[in-house]
Amino acid sequence: MTALISLKDLSFSYPNGVEVLKGVSLDIHPGERIALVGSNGAGKSTLLRLITGLERPTSGEVHAFGALREKERDFYDVRLKAGFVFQDPDDQLFSPTVSEDIAFGPLNQGKSREEVEAIVDETLSMLRLHHLKDRITHKLSGGQKRLVAIASVLALKPDVLLLDEPTNDLDRETKQHLIDILTSLPQAILIISHNHHFLKRVATRHVVLEDGVLAPREEQSRVLEESAEGA
Repeated sequence: MTALISLKDLSFSYPNGVEVLKGVSLDIHPGERIALVGSNGAGKSTLLRLITGLERPTSGEVHAFGALREKERDFYDVRLKAGFVFQDPDDQLFSPTVSEDIAFGPLNQGKSREEVEAIVDETLSMLRLHHLKDRITHKLSGGQKRLVAIASVLALKPDVLLLDEPTNDLDRETKQHLIDILTSLPQAILIISHNHHFLKRVATRHVVLEDGVLAPREEQSRVLEESAEGA
């Protein structure tokens, strides 16, 4: 099966010389839900930013949707096909109201106003957010903002979802609803989370990032067992 996204020997260093990733290779195939786990500062969020071209690798290659992606213009359609939900929803939401935030992406895909209205209503219903449709975005709670950020990405109907700590600020009932949604979606998903219970329910496989590299399979098993004990 051909990978939707294939990362080949990716390395990344910040301008100050700090090396974050050291030759990471990872394939994301259609329909799979991958949990990306590791300690804080391991480079998990950086990896998502490299996939979407928000950062450029020091070395290595990003292949996405059948093409090598190197220059900024190469990533335009990647950002539509790989929906990235940031760890901080305030980095993602910028429109005055909830409905406008969700409509922004589909409008930029060239869809008609009628199509966009239907997408907004469908997405709000899926996430049980219809009561927030006309609310001012910056006045929402942290959990509400996170759900709206997820909605704004789902409205694009991407082929891959990239989720960075999607359960932060969510109560138990809402987390369960999010689990139900994610496990019913056809898209491939790459998820960063420290919530072991959530990942156990959602992910079809786990990969562990430690010290800038993906841990060997036996080391991954040890880290996951330790995470389960501490959960």
